Amino acid sequence: MCGIVGLFLKTPELESQIGRLTAEMLAVMTDRGPDSTGFAVYSQPRPASLKFTLRGGDFAALPARLAARTGVDVTLDVRDDHALLTVPCTAEGDIRAALAVVSPETLIVGAGTRMELYKGVGLPAAVSARFGLPGMSGTHAIGHTRMATESAVTTAGAHPFSTGLDQCLVHNGSLSNHNNIRRALVREGQVFETANDSEVAAGYLSWRMGRGEPLDQALQAALSDLDGFYTFVVGTESGFGVLRDAVACKPAVMAETEDYVAFGSEYRALTKLPGIAQARIFEPEPQRVYFWERAA
Repeated sequence: MCGIVGLFLKTPELESQIGRLTAEMLAVMTDRGPDSTGFAVYSQPRPASLKFTLRGGDFAALPARLAARTGVDVTLDVRDDHALLTVPCTAEGDIRAALAVVSPETLIVGAGTRMELYKGVGLPAAVSARFGLPGMSGTHAIGHTRMATESAVTTAGAHPFSTGLDQCLVHNGSLSNHNNIRRALVREGQVFETANDSEVAAGYLSWRMGRGEPLDQALQAALSDLDGFYTFVVGTESGFGVLRDAVACKPAVMAETEDYVAFGSEYRALTKLPGIAQARIFEPEPQRVYFWERAA
């Protein structure tokens, strides 16, 4: 049992509040996932810049080490045991190669022009506070509270999982064919950091989108290729998608207004959203792709 929340803004009026609203939604889901918490926030991009969310290593020395090896000026914003590294978009390959050499203990949690991704062991309120989620702004956000059932309680096992630029996934459920899918994707060059089945789902969607498919088409294909019980909420640079399997035994509820689309594993996660009394409330149907997109 896990808790999922998501918020996708159609208009800019609530962008300054998205962190606070997401943190409140996550806190309500504490009893569904008290072991670990994670979230991804999509903020407005900086011109010609790419953001890496990092975890682990000597952050104090990292900017100088990267600059010495690559000749690239970088900025680093430390948030607890994570850090946000901002670099020129043209330096992505050089920075990835340099990180592996100058700080091999540092993990890339996620990367993109808009996405920041943070996760850790602990209750949602504590993890949100550690990384400053209530003060973040952005266009859309996804969060997850985990109750570990098939693997250890670790930061690596926390959601969201990111396997492509500006792409992330949270999952409630269990995939039965993830080992076969993993082997097939590894042959295609996909890289995985954990043994978690949810990371395989993220990698599968990244692989399909890497072939040129939009998110909604990739989700439609997942219905045929991924076996098991699942509710997915997925974020991309400009998109927000939801998918449930044929049985749809994992709870899900959505709300839509002129200003936003929201997702919660339970309705109580949505009750503090502005305008919720006037929202269209619905349960996403099994085997139906729900997808929203805004101008990048």
